[in-house]
Amino acid sequence: MKDLKFEQKSSLSRLEAADQLSALAEALRHGGNAELELGPGTMSLRVPDELRTEIEVEVGDGEIEMEIELKWPTATVRPGAAS
Repeated sequence: MKDLKFEQKSSLSRLEAADQLSALAEALRHGGNAELELGPGTMSLRVPDELRTEIEVEVGDGEIEMEIELKWPTATVRPGAAS
């Protein structure tokens, strides 16, 4: 079972989508606690210096779907700790 799951689906203009991605990029750039505006509220996430990423693109049924996934552990990993 997941500790928390948030999912939001909406239709955006290209500019609105770019603004959301820019805000996420800025939060990632600064690290620490990232404040992300999501719908009516704000979510604060601790962002470490190292992330795992996955980019997936699917083309079919007259649509292009792109998923950008960022993953990192919820616990702080100490340098030199066994993985």
